[in-house]
Amino acid sequence: MIEKKYKLLDESGKEYLSDTPGQFGGHKKLKIYGKLDCSSALRHIAKGHYVKYRVFFADKETAESAGYRPCAVCMRQEYIEWKDKRQY
Repeated sequence: MIEKKYKLLDESGKEYLSDTPGQFGGHKKLKIYGKLDCSSALRHIAKGHYVKYRVFFADKETAESAGYRPCAVCMRQEYIEWKDKRQY
């Protein structure tokens, strides 16, 4: 039996294979990450606009280390904190 492998990005933005799926999804060009059930991302995926640039992360820390910012829709509080940090 072949085990399923998942493509995730590491802290440097490089792809690697994992035995466990990512907990967060992101958009490679926009450098945004969020929850897998994000309403904004799901709308874009349904229209076919998002799929080509979709990436996945094991956790929030990895996504942020790779240079991605939190989604303003599904991770509102994290986005506000990220935005506040950038102003200083």
